Amino acid sequence: MSKKSNIKITVLFVLSVSLIVAAMTTYLLTLYYRHVCFHILGGFCDSMIENNPDSRQAVLELLKTQDFHMTGENILSNKFDNHVISNFGYYPANLGITGTTVLWIAVFGFLAGGILFLFSFWYWHRKSDARIQALTEYLEKINTGVQGLVFESSDDEFSKLQDEIYKTVTELYQTKEEALTARNNFAENLSNIAHQLKTPITSISLTVQMAKEHLGDIRTAETPQGHTSMACKMHANIKDIQRQINRLMHLEEALLLLSRIDAGTLAFDRKPTDVFTILSLASDNLYELFMQKGVLIDIPEMDVMNINVDLNWTMEAVMNLMKNCMEATGTGTAVHCSYEKNPLYVQIRIWDEGEGFAREDLPHLFERFYRGENTKNTGIGIGLSLSKAIIEMQNGIIRAFNLPNGGACYEVRFYIS
Repeated sequence: MSKKSNIKITVLFVLSVSLIVAAMTTYLLTLYYRHVCFHILGGFCDSMIENNPDSRQAVLELLKTQDFHMTGENILSNKFDNHVISNFGYYPANLGITGTTVLWIAVFGFLAGGILFLFSFWYWHRKSDARIQALTEYLEKINTGVQGLVFESSDDEFSKLQDEIYKTVTELYQTKEEALTARNNFAENLSNIAHQLKTPITSISLTVQMAKEHLGDIRTAETPQGHTSMACKMHANIKDIQRQINRLMHLEEALLLLSRIDAGTLAFDRKPTDVFTILSLASDNLYELFMQKGVLIDIPEMDVMNINVDLNWTMEAVMNLMKNCMEATGTGTAVHCSYEKNPLYVQIRIWDEGEGFAREDLPHLFERFYRGENTKNTGIGIGLSLSKAIIEMQNGIIRAFNLPNGGACYEVRFYIS
């Protein structure tokens, strides 16, 4: 509300209170005036009758020329019975303005003042609601991404709140822009690092390939026994080098994928997909690894439960979870899967029969490049963070915990939108 509106409300409020007070004062003063007149007239008539007893009938005839109205006040005014004129049936209500007239004047003034008071209160409340609604709509538009909204400056009780909201929103915009800039820079740096890794990895791969071919030529030639032993060692070293190259290539692919996620350029082709299909395809891609480890995978076939996701990327996320469970359990055990649906989300659980997560690892499981002290695999610590990013970008969440009877469990929820 502006300063002009505040003045209007104040004037209306003061006027309404003044009318109420004036109405009550008028009514009380009128009653007092009638009582005073009654006492004066009673004393006058009493003196006349005392000085001239023969004038009693004349005084009575004179008083009876006034209008007489019997009201509740007449009946209750016993305190005036000692006056001489009260003996003739006259009371203060019979003098001047009648009680009913004064009462109606007072009621009218009181109602007028009350109506003005309620109107001023309603007007103030309406203006306050309008200001609160305007500020609320402003915040809602800011939350939906609308920018550049500015209110007209006003001088009222909400002006300070409005200024503080503007300051907070401006600071949040600045913080958001700085965070986006930092994230884009980080994504660009990741992409540059991945591309820079590609050249030496390719060169080393070619060198290893040439070394394999040269080693094959040495093996086919007739060489002394010592040379044959040396060739075997060289072959073992080349295999180790190839294994490390594969890790570097996996790191390069992971860094490129992380850069796309951070930059927000990873595209998803989201379609209704059955959960059983996702789990089955993920387990099929890991079949050889499960066979080598001697671990079974249990996927129950249930009713069709569709989730709106990208099949390939979601399958990639599930594969990382299955692989972690497989690596955390021993030969002859199994990795289990289950899924269920309620009105809010579809829940998928994947768990193993291993020892579970270490307590100190639980808060950091989904951090990039984090590897627990008891990690048995030779990964680089990106799989779980990638799974988390892929799931969250498709309106889902993931958490990890230990089961009461032992074993690590991953719980994924895709919310129904």
